[in-house]
Parts: sequence; structure tokens; C-alpha cells
Amino acid sequence: MIIPTCYKDKKVAVIGLGRSGQSVAQALMKGGSHVLAWDDQESARKSAQNLNIPLLNPSSIEWSEVDKLILSPGVPHHYPAPHPLVAQAQLEGLRPLGDMEILCESQKEARYIGITGTNGKSTTTSLIGHILKGMGAQVEVGGNLGIPVLELNPLNKDGIYVLEVSSYQLETAPSLHFDVSLLLNITPDHLDRHGGMDGYIAAKKLIYRNSTSKDKLVISVDDPHCLTIYEALKASSKVGLLPISVCKPLNEGISVKEGVLYENKTPVLDLKVLERLKGQHNWQNIAAAFGALRTLGFETDPIVKGIASFPGLVHRQQVVAQYKNVTFVNDSKATNAEAVAKALICYQGSPIYWLVGGRAKEGGITNLKPFFKMIEHAYLYGEAASSFALTLKGNVPYTQCETLNEALEKATEKALRDEKKDAVVLLSPSCASWDQFRDFAARGDAFCQKVREIINSKSGS
Repeated sequence: MIIPTCYKDKKVAVIGLGRSGQSVAQALMKGGSHVLAWDDQESARKSAQNLNIPLLNPSSIEWSEVDKLILSPGVPHHYPAPHPLVAQAQLEGLRPLGDMEILCESQKEARYIGITGTNGKSTTTSLIGHILKGMGAQVEVGGNLGIPVLELNPLNKDGIYVLEVSSYQLETAPSLHFDVSLLLNITPDHLDRHGGMDGYIAAKKLIYRNSTSKDKLVISVDDPHCLTIYEALKASSKVGLLPISVCKPLNEGISVKEGVLYENKTPVLDLKVLERLKGQHNWQNIAAAFGALRTLGFETDPIVKGIASFPGLVHRQQVVAQYKNVTFVNDSKATNAEAVAKALICYQGSPIYWLVGGRAKEGGITNLKPFFKMIEHAYLYGEAASSFALTLKGNVPYTQCETLNEALEKATEKALRDEKKDAVVLLSPSCASWDQFRDFAARGDAFCQKVREIINSKSGS
């Protein structure tokens, strides 16, 4: 754990006591800060008290006496409306900060690689970390993919922090500076938290706000939003640029043509043989990771070796088990339609029994209509089941369920009964998990556990 002393003897309010909130509260306390914390959920407050984290009194706190305000990523500070406590704190001039701000203030010697985008962040972050570890580098990997940054180890000037950074985290880390920043793609997501698409794009652009001409931005030029940003930055000297594309060859940059990775015009690696990084979306992740590491001066051969040995990401097109004619795939991290589309393409040609549902995001699954013909049967569950049924009606056979477990049981029974070759039971929910699970990882874990239970039951019968 990193013990920050930058707020020593300061009174710090921590709002939100999930994993990252508890982590930052404990780290600050060990660093000598006077912490007062709060979460609207009683269970989270009790958990914090068990860790001896002091709680504030929402009705009597004097915000004028508080020096710093630290927010967990899930706590709104602007749209759709600030959390009431945050609104009170902002009236006293307190700026919402996050744990990444504390990291960069505490660990100034290390180098930083930051990865953001709507999709592909976790895979790219994990891939870069895997490659660096294989080279023997001093590296710590964390952030939005699940490991709070203050639970990482301290690093000196020879170390590298590889951080997945969400749009929420970018907004609360004004001092964060990346030696190499990656902007993978921008498609609609989290629009309620950013007041619309313009606000979401503005948040993503914060990845390079503290960059200089000595730094590098690795940026896709395949989607219109990123291309617009790239063209605007080309006209300035704010930051060095390295474009990547999986749609067109680039004379200068990293690109993929016919499944082969190129650096400028030089072929580097045949990506079609990589079973754990299938699909064009993963080729973009590879191009971004390769470009970032080449920018830092690492040689091609060890990077390629690391790409080839990457085991894949848990909860992202993770093959859980195979039983008779059915393969069970955990793609719980696919929380929006764009990510689901990438999964469906990977299993094109196989009968897909699709598990979809949870707490719907703006736009739902309407953008997936071109892919509906790939789906053998859909199993809808959770809060989104009724609205998704309206979208699928007349297009895809579907069954409405209450829970993910029920959906999995029914999908398994039909896939086995149909006896179609290479059938796939795919959890690719296109939704947030919060109606039934604390996060996408808990949802994916529950899916994997239930798959094992079903197979054990049928194997023993």
C-alpha cells in the first residue's frame, strides 16, 4: 500500500465507501490525515467502521473546516445532480478529488502510462502490464479495472504505473500527468453522468490535459470523435502523437492490415493466430499497447513475445467451460452495446444463446439490431428485461427471466436440447450490474460459479 503524507494533519472528507473509498480512507489515516467518511449505504458504513474508519455526521459537518474532499468514482459531483454532501462542500470551495490525484502527488518519480476510452481499457491495461512484467520491469497495474491505486506498491524513477482511467477518475485528478496516454475510442456511454455526449468527450480529453510536447498520446483514428481530436492536436505542439488504426494502413503509426500488425510500413506480427485476443477490437488493443511500449523505447521482440503469451482478461470473452456441444463464455465486462457487438462478431457462425440484462444504459440494445440475426435465442433478466423485450420482439426469440441464474439455467437446457454444433451460451449483458450485483466482476463470478454447478449436476446425473 502507498502511504500518502501529502495531506498529513489535514482534515479530509471521503465520500463513498466501496473498495476504493475504503482504500483511500485507510491510506490517508496511515499517512496522518484526519479522515471523516460517509456512504449512503448502511452496509458500507458498517464495513468502514469495522476498519476503524471514522464516519462524519451529515447533518452537522462544518465544511468550512474540511481541507480536502475525496470522492469515489461512483459519487456524482456534477451530473445528473451533485450528491447533497458534495454540493455543500463545493459551496465552501472544496474541489472534488480522487485517489489518482493522491497517487500522483505521492509518487512523483515514477513514469505513468494512462489508458482510457469507452471500450478496451481493461484488456489494453492488462496487456501492457503483462508485457512489462515479462521484461522484468518494475511495474504496478491498477485503477478502474479493479485494483485501487493506493493499494499498489510505491515506485521510484525506474518504475512504471500502468493505469486504467475512467472518465469519472479523469475529472477528479487535476494533477495527473502521463508520460504516455492512450485514447482507444469514444462511443456513447455514461451520458447521464456527463450531461450528454459533449461532456463525455470533454472528460476523455482530460487524459492529455497535463501533457507536454515531450509526452506521447497514442490515439485511434478509426472513430469520428477520436479522429477529430487527433486532427485538432496535429495543428498544435501540445503533445506528441502516435496514431493507430485497424481500419486503414498508416504510413506513420501503428496499424493492422489483413490481420497483420504494422509499425509504420514494417510488418510486426500476425494477429490471426492469437486465440486469446480474437477480433478486430482486440487488434486495436494490441496496436495501442505495442505503440505505447515502443514509444517508451522498448524493443519489438520482447513486446511481441509478451503479446503472444497474454492469457486474456477475466470477465472479457472468458471461456469458462465446455460441456457436450456448448461453450460457456463470461463477457460480464460488456456493459454497453458497443462491447456486446464485438463479442457477437467473435462467435459469428455459432448458435448464440445470449444472456442480456441488468440496469440498462442510454440507448439500450437498439444499436445491436444488425447483429440480431446471429442470435439463436435471448434470455432477458433484471431491470432491463421488459424494455429489451420490446426491442427484440419480432426480431429474436426471447425468454424473460427474473435473475441471471434463471437465465443461465434456461439457456443451458435449450442449448443442450437443440444439440446444435458449437453452441455458445454467452453472458454479454449490455448493462450495468447494479440491479443484482455490486459490480461486473461479481456478476461474472456468479455466472462462472453457476456454470460449474450446472455442469457438475449434469455430469453426476
